[in-house]
Amino acid sequence: MYFRKTLHAQQENVDQGTLQITVRSEADNRPVENALVRISYTGDPNSVIEEVRTDSSGNTPVLQLKTPPLEYSLNATEEAQPYAEYSMQIEAEDFHSEEIAGTEVLPAILAKQPVLLNPRQSSVADSRVVIPPHTLFYEYPPKIQESEIKPVNETGEIVLSKVVIPEYIVVHDGPVGDNSASNYYVRYRDYIKNVASSEIYATWPDDTIRANVLAIMSFTLNRVYTEWYRNKGKDYTITSSTAYDHKWIRGRNIFNTIDRIVDELFENYLSRPNVRQPILTQYCDGERVQCRDRGWMTQWGSKRLGDQGYSPIEILRYFYGSDMYINVAEEISGIPSSWPGYDLDIGASGSKVVQLQEQLNAISQAYPALPKVNPDGIYGSQTQACVRKFQNIFGLPETGIVDYPTWYKVQEVYVGVTRIAELQ
Repeated sequence: MYFRKTLHAQQENVDQGTLQITVRSEADNRPVENALVRISYTGDPNSVIEEVRTDSSGNTPVLQLKTPPLEYSLNATEEAQPYAEYSMQIEAEDFHSEEIAGTEVLPAILAKQPVLLNPRQSSVADSRVVIPPHTLFYEYPPKIQESEIKPVNETGEIVLSKVVIPEYIVVHDGPVGDNSASNYYVRYRDYIKNVASSEIYATWPDDTIRANVLAIMSFTLNRVYTEWYRNKGKDYTITSSTAYDHKWIRGRNIFNTIDRIVDELFENYLSRPNVRQPILTQYCDGERVQCRDRGWMTQWGSKRLGDQGYSPIEILRYFYGSDMYINVAEEISGIPSSWPGYDLDIGASGSKVVQLQEQLNAISQAYPALPKVNPDGIYGSQTQACVRKFQNIFGLPETGIVDYPTWYKVQEVYVGVTRIAELQ
């Protein structure tokens, strides 16, 4: 049976993980500087083990925290909880306070906990988020089997002519039929990162994580493409119930390995020949719930294949068949400008560099640690230093090169701080 870890149990942990908290304003998504964050063991909130403040980018220092042994998250038969749980209290001037209980910290992995504070003048009072246990550690309702390809001959079912990566999806935080459950507008990439952090362990091989992320994205885009729930009279894109969709947990932390891989793959989905819609790629854990005879991927099975050196597409084809392939969406919503198709580095020049420089300057209005650059269209040392600082603030590899993930992170943050999306 699941239970919250006590202080005594957590003190016996033998490995270490890391945790960083990022605090932003719910009103405009801008960083909150000098927020006070108190960290304690879940189960003993009065025993504060860390007390830190956020910098001008809303980030705390990276904290070293105790965790269970690494092998707990790598062994399908292990019954002990593989992650430590921490609670935190967040206070900032002119904002309502926030409490989060159950932040998961795995060994050797950076856990990233986002926090949104409501301004004092808002009607929302102080709030508390309780993060429930991970799906691989606790028993949630098993997925109700569906056809992986929705029929196109039913009137009104397929409404899109092409696969589009949405800027937001609407998540119904409960099962179908629960009219009391709230709906949340969630950025697409944030949704995928949340689900992956809830349904697989971030300590697994990168190619296992990639295979699972691709399956989660394809499933989600099938719901988007077919407008599955809206065509049933619902006002949301997807649910947070494992019986129908994936486990999305409001306010939960994500992990840096999953964060990085989703940014690398987010415009991809899975296809079969001569099928326009993304495939509804269903899976189960393969231990508590068996799905070998369904043609589904098993999460623990994908982990074992990753250990053996299988690539993401080899893992996916092992479970879903040899005719599965990776496709690329035709459009990404909410992005001012698409990826130029090559890295921007020292010596690059032209309109894409000008646009990058202007966007970085706009972002620096909200993130003062980001130095301003001269928008001259030449990628020199000044622009490189600015890009490197941007990567540092947002947890990207600090290369100073604008690669695919960095380009789209700049686009995302630029839209967030300038609210371009609301004006279009």
